Amino acid sequence: MQLELLNDQGQAASKFDAPETVFGRDYNEDLVHQVVVAFQANARQGTRAQKDRQQVHHSTKKPFKQKGTGRARAGMTSSPLWRGGGRIFPNMPDENFAQKINKKMYRAGMASIFSQLAREGRLAVVDSLKVESPKTKPLAARLKAMNLESVMVISDEVDENLYLASRNLVNVLIVEPRYADPVSLVHYKKVLVTKGAIDKLKEMFA
Repeated sequence: MQLELLNDQGQAASKFDAPETVFGRDYNEDLVHQVVVAFQANARQGTRAQKDRQQVHHSTKKPFKQKGTGRARAGMTSSPLWRGGGRIFPNMPDENFAQKINKKMYRAGMASIFSQLAREGRLAVVDSLKVESPKTKPLAARLKAMNLESVMVISDEVDENLYLASRNLVNVLIVEPRYADPVSLVHYKKVLVTKGAIDKLKEMFA
């Protein structure tokens, strides 16, 4: 699979031979959907909680007499039928949203995403991406010169200068290959991969 090798101006200078096992697979929509949903589900924290009728703070006094009012009989205002009452099946804070994805399925799903990005022209290769100082402005100017407004960069090495320079850019994400996730790959309009990261991606997802 041949990918575009971009120069500092964001133009395709030449072609780069990438491994077919990672960047030349057929697109499996069902598998990609399963991988993305599982990744988002595993990132959820089970911290939401609701109260049942024992936990809500209501008086146990009978709200009105049993007969003669024309209303439905009621014993206490904490009933789930009443506004502000407890829930019948409340969400508990220890709820687990995790979904299991086999390693082979995850690798195949990631390779399918990389391959589809390459076919759509949303994935390209650069020699390297480094900055001399931890300043956001030079990095933002460089990416703007390359016509990259929303970009995810997968670099073989992310030093402190590059991390500090990029963390305040809203539409820019720079990570090492081990931190590449399916949601970010789908989200950003453009994905740049350094030459050194290609070999690492091949070891991880081939």
